[in-house]
Amino acid sequence: MVTETISIQTSASFSCHAITNQIENILEFNAQLEGVVCVSGMHTTTALIINEMEKRLINDLEKWLKELAPPLKGYKHDDLHLRDNIPEDEPKNAHAHLQALLLGNEVSVPFKDGKLQLGQYQDLILVELDGPRERSVVVSIQ
Repeated sequence: MVTETISIQTSASFSCHAITNQIENILEFNAQLEGVVCVSGMHTTTALIINEMEKRLINDLEKWLKELAPPLKGYKHDDLHLRDNIPEDEPKNAHAHLQALLLGNEVSVPFKDGKLQLGQYQDLILVELDGPRERSVVVSIQ
């Protein structure tokens, strides 16, 4: 078993980042030919999905998530003055937590001959919901 962490610098409050190539580079570097790779985000305001990395679809995803869990909607998590030990720069980000719950934060993909077994239009995508920030993703190869 091999476990590594990759870092992604996100670019906006909402952004999507294809990480398929980074995962396959880890497989190649570790001479892994066949098995399953588990990819897990280390943040409660990011998500990991498998889907098409197509600009209009990404725009639709952002719109859909904002409709389901809009920012600043009176969420209790955003009552920062009621929470203990909150840093002064803590954002009101309940919507990002809720959006992450909708999408999930872990995916598993089989690989063969060092290549992820994904469909023609599929990519592994980190979805940033509360950025921009430096984000970490754990990759475990079995």
